Amino acid sequence: MSLGTKSSSSSGFENTSPPEDYLNKIKEVRTLLGPLTEKSSEYCSDDAITRYLAARNGHVKKAAKMLKETLKWRIQYKPEEIRWEEIAREAETGKIYRSNYTDKYGRPVLVMRPSCQNTKSPKGQIRFLVYCMENAIMNLPDNQEQMVWLIDFHGFNMSHLSIKVSRETAHVLQEHYPERLGLAILYNPPKIFEPFWKMVKPFLEPKTCNKVKFVYSDDNLSKKILEDIFDMEQLEVAFGGENSDLSFNFEKYAERMREDDLKFYGNTPVSSTSAHFTNSDSEVSDTEMKRLEDIPDEKIKNGTS
Repeated sequence: MSLGTKSSSSSGFENTSPPEDYLNKIKEVRTLLGPLTEKSSEYCSDDAITRYLAARNGHVKKAAKMLKETLKWRIQYKPEEIRWEEIAREAETGKIYRSNYTDKYGRPVLVMRPSCQNTKSPKGQIRFLVYCMENAIMNLPDNQEQMVWLIDFHGFNMSHLSIKVSRETAHVLQEHYPERLGLAILYNPPKIFEPFWKMVKPFLEPKTCNKVKFVYSDDNLSKKILEDIFDMEQLEVAFGGENSDLSFNFEKYAERMREDDLKFYGNTPVSSTSAHFTNSDSEVSDTEMKRLEDIPDEKIKNGTS
């Protein structure tokens, strides 16, 4: 990934290897965070810390604070414990799903269709998005850290979007999944979307805005963005590709997601947003949360830059 000020290409593909000058900064972030539990340490690999450093333009103290907040969020929100059965209702219409093809760089593709919105609960919609993000991350190839969003505006009207959900989506994406989005392609957004985009854009960091590309089926120049990053024979016809066999099938997709849940998380069912813990699990979580909260922001503020 690009860690400097260099703007990303139209493909949004960036080198994921941390530059040498980041190695010391990674160590500094670890020092500021202090000892972590085994579970929290899973989210503090060199690659993960590099992404937080990239999101904060290499600023060690800001990256450490950001990562600390994510670790606290993961303890409270428990994204890794969301299972298909909890969010299946949200998925019924295919408003968000992981495609069975990747782009030319091997990045997973989340297809989004705002016109297929089928629920009213912002909490449920964000929980579903988090499940989809976690699933895409678990399906990343070894050499890749990012994903692509393909957003289809066919049939869209303003009733399909919510400022509240859009703002929370931006917050979750930028604060807890930094540098996970390689590219977001908005395909054939109508004129009525422009005022909404102007309202949402201030919630997005410049880096994120630069990853948003508008593509129109009647504009050959913008269509080249898709041609550059996708094998057009694999890309579905809804996005100007040649694959007419792809369509969302809820039953088949549910089977895929259940298989993924089993593959990545084993036979540990979680039946509600309030996860079921053993006493020891709960004590570990409470202890880790207290330890993270006890890391004074002053320590991070006064740490090495």
